[in-house]
Amino acid sequence: MSAAANQPTRRPTVLGARGIGAGLVVALAAVAILGGLVIPGDPLAQSLTKALLGPEVTAPLGYDHLGRSVFHRLVHALRLSPLIALAAVAAAGAAGLLLGTLAAARGGWIDRALVILSDALLALPGLLLVLIVLAMVPGTAMGFWAGLSLVLWVEFFRLTRAATRELLASPAVEASRLLGFGPVYIFRTHVWPEIAPMMLTAAAFGTATAIMAIAALGFVHTGMRAPTPELGLMMVELLPYWREAPLALLSPVIAIFALLLGLTLLAGSRET
Repeated sequence: MSAAANQPTRRPTVLGARGIGAGLVVALAAVAILGGLVIPGDPLAQSLTKALLGPEVTAPLGYDHLGRSVFHRLVHALRLSPLIALAAVAAAGAAGLLLGTLAAARGGWIDRALVILSDALLALPGLLLVLIVLAMVPGTAMGFWAGLSLVLWVEFFRLTRAATRELLASPAVEASRLLGFGPVYIFRTHVWPEIAPMMLTAAAFGTATAIMAIAALGFVHTGMRAPTPELGLMMVELLPYWREAPLALLSPVIAIFALLLGLTLLAGSRET
């Protein structure tokens, strides 16, 4: 009776968390896509006479220490970091899904070699691996994409390998093989429908992790190079002026907090 009584109260909580997460992500995406159209402006344009001034119609969040519109820099930063993160997650997810399925299906030396490779990469701190790649192509979106993809594919690989191994041994898959169906049909019909929710959850967490990594490296001056609008770089640039322009500093802080919270709520609600 207690289990039945608890069941109706759980689903509204999950839907509420998912709704809040989706609302935050959609709101920030709308700012990133429509913000520059509603209030046109150049994120790189400087006017030292407006340095650290408060909000006005053409700059709703005020100006930074170089007289650049914080709003327009935030709009472009909300495009850059999520796009890099989504591209990295897409590449890592595709690689992890392909290699994880291959390892589970083939086994033998292929499985052992891929497991050793993933364990070797997992032994390295993620940010260190990204920094190594950025040392080769410093301060570029391509460097972030490559480094984050190398970090994130391991998680997708491990999840896919563990789940697919059990699915491929199931009676339904064996029956499909006996009927002459190929690996593409088996994956599309039996494997993907089962692992899709888990992969989408991992993708949401991976996107949040990638955005946080980009901001963290920008905050310590090892990420995107100035004057590129990027959330971590904006925070470190505005930190010395927090007394004179607190709104300018809080804008990227609140934006990245809301974005990470939204993605985490979406991933957590899927997992529940």
